[in-house]
Amino acid sequence: MTGQRSLLLAIDLATARRDEALAQMQKNVHAEAFAQDQMHQLKQYASETEQRWLQGAQVSTSPEMLHHHYQFMGRLNQAIALQDGVLASHRQRVEAARQALMTAEFRLASFKQVLASRQATVAKSRQRQEQKQMDEFASQQTQRQKRLHAENEA
Repeated sequence: MTGQRSLLLAIDLATARRDEALAQMQKNVHAEAFAQDQMHQLKQYASETEQRWLQGAQVSTSPEMLHHHYQFMGRLNQAIALQDGVLASHRQRVEAARQALMTAEFRLASFKQVLASRQATVAKSRQRQEQKQMDEFASQQTQRQKRLHAENEA
């Protein structure tokens, strides 16, 4: 039974680690979604700014305004590139967390399979022992009946 207790302890520990891995993956998925939302907002802002500029530039524009616009759009594109790097980093973290979760799930499933196998072995052993006792009892009953039958004939 000590082996089974240690196996149950290992299952509890593996379950806790699996739960931690799941929580970490969910945290990373939420962070990735937030980064994706920020990327969407940046791209949308850049698109809206470009549209406003095109509409305003049709009326009148100066070389100085054009220079400022290109500078601003350049910085906005830099921000989008940085956010793209952040997003890629979050995707890597999500994938790493997903792999860790799969490893934890596999480990937990392995422990549970070992426990089920051991329990099946113990149950089979008990069943054999009970069958042996039943066979011995039946054999004793048969011998007793034969003896009684032989005594009654004699």
